[in-house]
Amino acid sequence: MSLHDGTLVLDTHIDIRWSDTPAWTTETRQLVDLPKLRAGGVNGAVFIAYVAQGKRDAQGHAAASARAAAMLEHIAARGVAAGTRFCATPDALEACFAAGETAVLSAVENGYAMGHDLSRLGAWRAQGAIYLTVTHDGHNDLADSARPKPALGDGPAEHGGLSPLGEQAIAEMNRVGLMIDCAHVAKAGMLRAVELSRVPVAVTHTACTALCAHPRGIDDEQLDALKACGGIAQMTAVPAFLRTAPAGQPAQASVADIVDHMEHAIRRIGIEHVGISSDFDGGGAVQGWADAAQSPAITEELARRGYGAREIGMLWSGNFIRVWRAVLAG
Repeated sequence: MSLHDGTLVLDTHIDIRWSDTPAWTTETRQLVDLPKLRAGGVNGAVFIAYVAQGKRDAQGHAAASARAAAMLEHIAARGVAAGTRFCATPDALEACFAAGETAVLSAVENGYAMGHDLSRLGAWRAQGAIYLTVTHDGHNDLADSARPKPALGDGPAEHGGLSPLGEQAIAEMNRVGLMIDCAHVAKAGMLRAVELSRVPVAVTHTACTALCAHPRGIDDEQLDALKACGGIAQMTAVPAFLRTAPAGQPAQASVADIVDHMEHAIRRIGIEHVGISSDFDGGGAVQGWADAAQSPAITEELARRGYGAREIGMLWSGNFIRVWRAVLAG
């Protein structure tokens, strides 16, 4: 058995096309489908119920909530395919891996879908969602975004981090066992979430601004805060987060660039607080890891740099599972 095949490989942030979603059990033009996961030795995939930021009124919030609930239902249904299981706990994920099956998991991206109804957080958890990404691009009623949307009337900041509703949402997420994901959240809001949360906080798809000054990255102070709360920073495969592009050209990045960002975080806060995610079908794809079938390339690059089976297992899934267990334990 290869090093990669012996590792519980969990990709914790994968977008899906909605609502014209292709049948995922066959080869598709998407970067992730079941054949690609199996070809790439990916044992678990967290599919995202993503809601774009829109108008913050009753109609907009209702539509966003309905979309998130429908997407979570669809994702759970993926776990009925032969050789797959829908998993909503770490124990279920690990049992699925032991059985040689592919785990399907879910999460919600953008607290906009909550509107002003805190009960939706518990409802999403009851549907199996394991985390909520508090914002996306554009401020919402919970928090400031790292990337405001002037077209929606956003200024640089609105809440100075979290709003009072956002602070209530942090407490409710702790109560219901929904992991807090501060990817996309402005620095002040991310630091406030870490301060308020009783359990570790995650940043599920990001990069290090020390290596690439992008608003979606996190700086060393934020890395330190994640270490202090027992959390995790997961480096992702979005080229613009990893390398600065020449003027007028798209960013280009490689597997080596992802691991460079991982190693910066490891040196800063320790390997226990670092992980990996792709953001496939949501902007992620680099040379050498262009779809799920190429996932062994990450393991190979880590091994080339001297990481062993234990460390690679921590980075692919062990650290995330530790945080997840802490969230569920409260």
